[in-house]
Amino acid sequence: MKKLLLAAAAIACNSSAFAAGIDSRAYSCSALHALIEQQGFVFIGNPDFQDFVVSDREGCTGDQRVQVRSVPASDNPECTVNYCIYVGGPGSG
Repeated sequence: MKKLLLAAAAIACNSSAFAAGIDSRAYSCSALHALIEQQGFVFIGNPDFQDFVVSDREGCTGDQRVQVRSVPASDNPECTVNYCIYVGGPGSG
């Protein structure tokens, strides 16, 4: 799954439309959720958050877990999304 995710991310990033990610503020919260669900993952490029969000746990690697965080949307300043974080252990840190 990790190789598939990395390959898809590389392809998406090679497109100029996706190079900087999407601005979550341009979408309603429900439209943002629909886009993430459709794509499986999306790179959000906002001033205070620039990283991938995922549709579910399957978008994370084995040493990661899903954490819910919020990003601004056009209709909700705290639209919750799934974000992968590393689980503590040797070398994490």
